[in-house]
Amino acid sequence: MVLPALKQGGYTWQSQAPIGKRISGGKHIVDVLATDPEGANILISLKWQQVSGTAEQKVPFEIISLADSIENTEGTDFVKAYLVLGGPGWKLRDFYIRGGLNKYLQNVDAVHVKNLDEFVALANQGRL
Repeated sequence: MVLPALKQGGYTWQSQAPIGKRISGGKHIVDVLATDPEGANILISLKWQQVSGTAEQKVPFEIISLADSIENTEGTDFVKAYLVLGGPGWKLRDFYIRGGLNKYLQNVDAVHVKNLDEFVALANQGRL
């Protein structure tokens, strides 16, 4: 669903794109690196939760990692990032999407948490 929506919205993309190092020191590979028609690069991380589990616990670290990549990866022009939460198994999805982590995390304004439907609608319309 994501890649056809990006195409419809006028974006080009690279799947499984290496973007540097994570704050933990390992390689940081995003699910999709999208480029808008003006050349701005957008990081996209996709998380699917079929049943309740540990993916929810990884959301804060993913937000921090994406924000760090935007701010600190040299030689790039990452302008924003999206963390897309899909699947029916999320207990905290609404909390994350409504910005429930904002009071606990700093310097993450460029990272947007969306559910799959919201993200596809934005991408499809070229409004990322």
